Amino acid sequence: MTWQPTSLVDLQATLVRDLAECSLEQREFFRRASIAPAKWRLAPWGDQGGGFWAVAVHLDRVLWYNDIEDGFNVSRFTVQGEIPRDEYWCNQDPLRWALPRLQEEPRARFGPPEQIGDV
Repeated sequence: MTWQPTSLVDLQATLVRDLAECSLEQREFFRRASIAPAKWRLAPWGDQGGGFWAVAVHLDRVLWYNDIEDGFNVSRFTVQGEIPRDEYWCNQDPLRWALPRLQEEPRARFGPPEQIGDV
């Protein structure tokens, strides 16, 4: 069987299914951060499918669906519509596992401000 990119209809069904498994707080956060699903570029992995479906944006991160691996991922970005090559992930996470990573405040990932850049 040959791989086929996920259609918008299938993506929306996955979102409905996964949102039903999320907490009320997660569903509310997703409602605020969600965007109209759009294909974001991520070469070379996303080239064959025309990109990966981005479904939410918060601060400098995008929540996107990797239809090659069948899971949600969170990546940092600087250009709208483009996921940097070094931010490719192949997680097979349901939405309820990926949403907390989208929600993280930037310093949670890098430590307190006074430690950033200290060696």
